[in-house]
Parts: sequence; structure tokens; C-alpha cells
Amino acid sequence: MTRTLSLLTPSGRLTLGNLLGALRPMAARQDDALYGLSDLHAMTVPHDPAELRARSLEMATLLLAAGLDRATLFRQSAVPAHRELAYLLECVATTGELGRMIQYKEKGRSSSRTSLLTYPVLMAADILLYRPTQVPVGDDQRQHVELTRDLALRFNRTYGEVFTVPEAVTPAAGARVMDLAEPTRKMSKSADAAGSIFLLDPPDVVRRKVARAVTDSETGPAAVRADRAAKPGVTNLLEILLACGGSADGLTTYGALKKAVTDAVVAELGPLQRRYAELAADAAHVSEVYDAGAVRARALAAPVLAAAETAVGL
Repeated sequence: MTRTLSLLTPSGRLTLGNLLGALRPMAARQDDALYGLSDLHAMTVPHDPAELRARSLEMATLLLAAGLDRATLFRQSAVPAHRELAYLLECVATTGELGRMIQYKEKGRSSSRTSLLTYPVLMAADILLYRPTQVPVGDDQRQHVELTRDLALRFNRTYGEVFTVPEAVTPAAGARVMDLAEPTRKMSKSADAAGSIFLLDPPDVVRRKVARAVTDSETGPAAVRADRAAKPGVTNLLEILLACGGSADGLTTYGALKKAVTDAVVAELGPLQRRYAELAADAAHVSEVYDAGAVRARALAAPVLAAAETAVGL
């Protein structure tokens, strides 16, 4: 059986796009799977400690509410081996290859935190510690898995065979959910993203956001159709509608489309929000689940870290 690994960074609030595009496929693949929070990655930019704790707890609870109750769930920071292996991998990584990583090229400045440059190495450590054969990624993360493969191969070639070299795989087709206000980009977890539907948004907020969603000026019965190039906003609404179990049959106006989308999204989020409220009222249970997951993650990571340390002469 192939082991899979996927960690989400609590740098914002989970969106409908995260649910349909990531959490659904994760819930469908829980045997020998490790899922959780890459909370150390949230520290690559200035952050408020209290907000990081709150976002981490919210995300941890949402993963459980979304049905991820059979996989190993853990917080990255609860497994010190992540930080320890990251340094060993930094000793085989080069500044040139890290400087070419797309996130650093887009966000890096002379005043940026060093962790913004080096966090792809920590991500490689996240992966290599658990010897997964497959890493489900979207196109925006494929470069990180390629770096992970390069570092694993270089380490193995230099110091001996320690790491399993993983393959990047495209997860089961999830909905491609775009921003409602700017439908040419993905929904953002950022708190000020007006075009994002967050998983804990109440129905009236969902209704207001969908009502303001960008469409276009076309009218007539043929206006409600999918065409990502010519009609990105309408296409996005149609894809959200279908992904949430709704139907576009008989819809001929944008007003009717937006009402159908609102109803489908509210129905999709309702059970998750109710389960979240139950879990949030029992924070001790959430902590127990993640503590148990961290114990298993540490047990899996320990021999890999030990082998890497021995290989480099420590």
C-alpha cells in the first residue's frame, strides 16, 4: 500500500476551494495517510502568535469535521524531527536552487525572513521523514516536490541510500474553485479576501458573497454556460454548483444561477459546520487526536532521522 502525506498551512482560514479541492480527496484516501498542519511554514512571514494558535486550532478542528478521522493527524511542530532533518537537507541544498523557487521569486525581498528562502527545504523534510511513495500536489506545489526529489537523490548519492524518492501525483479531480471577485485566480485563505467563501461562513455571508460574484454582461437563455476563457466568473459559479451537488438544468439567468449556487453551498457547509461546533465544544478530544497522531508521526520519523544523521557522520 502506498503511503500519502499532505499538510496544510494555517496561514489563513480554510475555504470552499480547500474543501472541494483538497479535503474531499484526502477524506477518500485515509489508509496509511498522514495529514495535518504545517504550522512552522506559517512563520515564514510576520505573524501574531495568538492568531497562529487560533488558526491552527480552527484548522485542526475543521480537518476532523471534514471526516479525516481515520488518517494520522498531527501538527508539524509537535514532531521535532522536521526541524532537525531540515538542517541536514540544507547542507545539501544550494542557495541558487532555493532562490529559483517561485514563492521566493514572487515574495522575496532583502528584508524577507530567511525562512522564506529555506522553507522549501523544511517542506522536503516534511515529506522525506515519512518515506511516502506519493505526494498529492497541485500544479503550484509541483516545484517543491521536484526539489524534494533532487535533495533526496543528491543526499543518497553523496552519503548512501537513506531516503525514498517520492513521486508527485495529481489527486483525484477536485473542483477548481476560483475567487468569486477575481475568477482568474484561486480562492485565498487570506482573511480580507472578499471573493472567498470560508468554511465557517454563516448562510447570510455566503449569500452576500455569491450575490456579489463577478459574472459578465451577456443576457439571454444561452448566457448561463461554461467557458473558462470567455466567461470565467460564470464558469466558476457553475463548477461550484455542480461540485456541491446542485444542477444547472433550467437556469437561464445569473440571478437564478447565484440562488442555486447559494443553496448548494449552504447545504454543503451545513453538516460540516454542525460537526465543527460539536468538536469545538470538546477541545480536549481534538487535542487527544492530534497528540496521538504526533506520537505515531514521531515513531515513523525517528528511524529516518537517525539513518540520515548516521549517514552524514553525526
